[in-house]
Amino acid sequence: MKRTFYCLLFFFGGNLAQAEQYIIGAQNIEYFPHYDFTSNVDKGVGWAILEAFSDVSGHEFVYLDMPVRRLQIELNKGNVDFVYPDNPRWNSEGTTLGEKTFSKPVAHTLSGTLIRSEDIGKGLNFIKKLAIPQGFTPVKWQKRIDDNLLSVVPIEETYNALSLLQHKEVDAVDVEYHVGKYFTQSYPQLGPFSVDVTLPFIDVPFLLSTLRHPEIIKELNLFLVNNPRLISDIYEKYDISLPEDLIERFRTEQNVEEDDVWKPL
Repeated sequence: MKRTFYCLLFFFGGNLAQAEQYIIGAQNIEYFPHYDFTSNVDKGVGWAILEAFSDVSGHEFVYLDMPVRRLQIELNKGNVDFVYPDNPRWNSEGTTLGEKTFSKPVAHTLSGTLIRSEDIGKGLNFIKKLAIPQGFTPVKWQKRIDDNLLSVVPIEETYNALSLLQHKEVDAVDVEYHVGKYFTQSYPQLGPFSVDVTLPFIDVPFLLSTLRHPEIIKELNLFLVNNPRLISDIYEKYDISLPEDLIERFRTEQNVEEDDVWKPL
């Protein structure tokens, strides 16, 4: 599965790094601009950052897209070397978190509650039916789900979730802000939608995970720390803003006091 070669590209503590080919298991969801590993052209900001790391380290990455729930299975079997995106907050069926090594954030995302703009300010109790991407873990909504205050509608395609919102078949969509923005710009018939800052949102870092190659994660972490300008330039290319900047902007636009901004229950 791997081929090995040597290059003088990384020098950490006097040790030369060994460059190899690795398989990254990736979600087969169109979640652009963050990722779309089904694309043959531009796979998104996460891919761009990993490819920049590949250029510097000499490690070659092959991306294998598959359903979300298969990723951990294939990682456990050894059929993939890494999973992206991953996060210790998410369900990892069949995998013990203590066995995994996670990278520093490859990308920061704002997972928010996207609603019809006309419904801004209607509050938490207005949301009775929520669309979420199939296989995703609705962490910030879990308490209301457990209390039977909310029903969840799993959707395989982001466009379909936004279409349900457009036609008032769901009250909100749990989706990353930039993804929602990309789809509404690509399909003008959708929207207008807004992220209501009085409703659940969270900064969800997208990480690279592995069971067998912690040394590569260490290299990636050093790359991320030592190349902030490069990472910033890639963010700018994909028109991605940091979550804290977005929340402050939305709060101002929606005339929401700081004390009224949603906080975890």
